[in-house]
Amino acid sequence: MEKNKLIYTVRWKFLLVFVASLAGTALFLLLGRLLSTYILAFRPYNIPIKWVVNNIGSTPVLIVTGIALFFVLYFLLSRTIIRYLEQINQGLKEISNGHFDYTIPIKSSDELGMIAGHVNVMAKELNSYLQEITYGLQEIAKGQFEHVIPVKPSNDLGLVADSINQMSAQLSHSIQEERNAEKTKNDLITGVSHDLRTPLTSILGFLELIENDRYKDEIELRYYVNIAYEKALSLKNLIDDLFEYTRINNGFPLEIVELDMDGFIRQLIEEFVPSLERAEMTCRIHAADQPFKIAADGDRLVRAYENLISNAIKYGNKSKYIDIFIGEERDETFVKITNYGEPISERDLPFIFDRFYRVEQSRSKETGGTGLGLAITKSIIEVHGGKISAYSDERQTTFETRFPLPRAHTV
Repeated sequence: MEKNKLIYTVRWKFLLVFVASLAGTALFLLLGRLLSTYILAFRPYNIPIKWVVNNIGSTPVLIVTGIALFFVLYFLLSRTIIRYLEQINQGLKEISNGHFDYTIPIKSSDELGMIAGHVNVMAKELNSYLQEITYGLQEIAKGQFEHVIPVKPSNDLGLVADSINQMSAQLSHSIQEERNAEKTKNDLITGVSHDLRTPLTSILGFLELIENDRYKDEIELRYYVNIAYEKALSLKNLIDDLFEYTRINNGFPLEIVELDMDGFIRQLIEEFVPSLERAEMTCRIHAADQPFKIAADGDRLVRAYENLISNAIKYGNKSKYIDIFIGEERDETFVKITNYGEPISERDLPFIFDRFYRVEQSRSKETGGTGLGLAITKSIIEVHGGKISAYSDERQTTFETRFPLPRAHTV
């Protein structure tokens, strides 16, 4: 490589031009001297020459003439090299203007030829990579957000490609979220329509019977009125739950305070004493003799645990006990509410926190409620930065909530 650099170098060309210019200058001066010596023998052509020699001197004239001839010859002989430099310069201008398909001709193996070759390779790589990026943008514009433009870490355009890939992924995520939101809205409308229509149809049916006097006596009339009233209450509960669910998911202010979960749960259980007595059940609370603090809005949290406890009474009434475990584990406060009734099937378990999902296939209002209770509970728990999960087997069903401790929770 070093040997090639010594052989194929532009220095030799400039040196050759320099030597050729000197040689040419010397040759012209020699010929000029011979010619002037010859002319001195002829009058009147020798008069200017004699005047120059006598008044200026032959040496200064030769020096000035030699210098002028040298520069003229140097410029003339180096014109080929300069023209090639101008071609390279023009090529760089074209590339800088964005014409990356422009190719500079390679006319030599010296440094100028190497520069032209490297510029051509650079322009070709840039053109090829820009075509890849352009193709990627065209695919993304067509909606092919899964298309990934290859990222070249050693190339600054790789940053552009990476930014485009990130933009495409974010755009795809946003569109998917929008689609999910639209599907959620449609599912919500469908569920609401179904659940509103069922009690409303019953109400209208019994009111029609009353309107048309299609009852035997006052006892049957009161029976019809009572059923219509219960259906109306069911409809009101559904509307209330629906309003609560949408309000929670649309965001609402929380009044965060430090809350002792042991005292909170014990106070809440006191409100369920009549329900527990009617079901002939007992609630057992298992907790160490210490406070279990979390940062939460107690008024909002009441609704979540009311749902969980009322479900435990409703679905665990075949047993005599409900067990509630309160404790701390891995920088979290947990509350586990366990009943010993019929288990939730593995098929239903992943969906029990979905809107309008009921484990009862008949969607019975007697046990199934509005289908929004657990969805509301999950939303309330999560808006406090907590988590809720459920697991069930043949022996028991447990709903577990976990909250970060106040020191790990940002209010």
